[in-house]
Amino acid sequence: MSKFLSISAALEFTGNINRVRVEHSLRIAAQRCPVIAVMVPPIARLFLTPPLWHVDSALAQNKLHLRLKRKMADLESTVINNSVTQKDPKEALVIAVTTRAIFNLEKEHKIFLTKGKEEYVKHQQTNENNPLEPGTAFAFIQAAQFVNKKLLERDPEEKELFDVIVLSNNSPESGVRVINSAKQHSLEISKFCFVSDEDSTQYLKTHNVKLFLSADMTDVCNALQRGVSAALIFQQEIQAPSTQLRVVFDGDAVLFSDETERVFREKGLEGAVAYEKKMESVPMGEGPLKAFALHLGKMRQKFGKEDSPIRIYLVTARSGRDMGIRAIKTLREWGLAIDEAFFMDGAPKGPILSKIQPHIFFDDGLHNIQGAQNVGIPSALVPCNC
Repeated sequence: MSKFLSISAALEFTGNINRVRVEHSLRIAAQRCPVIAVMVPPIARLFLTPPLWHVDSALAQNKLHLRLKRKMADLESTVINNSVTQKDPKEALVIAVTTRAIFNLEKEHKIFLTKGKEEYVKHQQTNENNPLEPGTAFAFIQAAQFVNKKLLERDPEEKELFDVIVLSNNSPESGVRVINSAKQHSLEISKFCFVSDEDSTQYLKTHNVKLFLSADMTDVCNALQRGVSAALIFQQEIQAPSTQLRVVFDGDAVLFSDETERVFREKGLEGAVAYEKKMESVPMGEGPLKAFALHLGKMRQKFGKEDSPIRIYLVTARSGRDMGIRAIKTLREWGLAIDEAFFMDGAPKGPILSKIQPHIFFDDGLHNIQGAQNVGIPSALVPCNC
């Protein structure tokens, strides 16, 4: 009851009470479980026609009763931001970010760890009108908004847009500050999903998410195991890149599978080079971020080379002379056009990344992530040992 009231308050705060959506969801639920009168809190009845909530039946089964309860939990956990045009998740490139990825919540997270959930919630409620500072993924989301703007200028009916949602393990009570912060920073977040004390990654495929960014390793591993492109965000001081969205991918174990890395660990560099030459005409297997990269590449192809608001890079430790051909052929086979590719032959990636100034750099090696962070590049680890 209190949870429903809290989310209703959040909905009222953002002007997002959607009577039709609520009625539709409860109508479906009522068909499955006639004892809906017991489940619907009085505040919800204000938005429903009497036939929907004034229903009773002694024949309702406990299993269906629990199913309705879960349906209500889903309904009350999502705040739809009607100030932002809602995209079709089947057409859009949906990015889900956690609150700690998009905002700097290090101080608040420390309160949670040292003083507990109750003190954390009190702190968030007390400061709900004080906007949170930008986090590591903040500039990436801003650049995605810039791409949307350019896509709509090109075609006002464009459907293949970025759609950003926030997934949070916060309770709705502490989530008002997140909603306020997004509004004050002019972030176009379409939905805020508050899943208190639950694994939020179970909702990723429901929302058709193509990329999930989180500051929690467990969440990232859960997402990858569910088949969703995901990466671990580290809170860091970053530079402010240009408005053009620049994304840098590592090759092996990120875009591509880790097959060659496994050969390298077993047989050394000579063995890996020999393997690559033997397999030169065979496309590599897909890595954890291939799906996201392909969607990004499809969006990139809508623009010419000179006027594109998106630029995609490959920065790999591979040698261009001995191991680059297969990588290029694989990208060609996938239909993924890369604007620039850098084969570093084992050299540090930091210097070239500082020249590119990407909004995000994906890599599976902590040493490469640290090197990027040292030059102020927003970095995301794609773990390979989940």
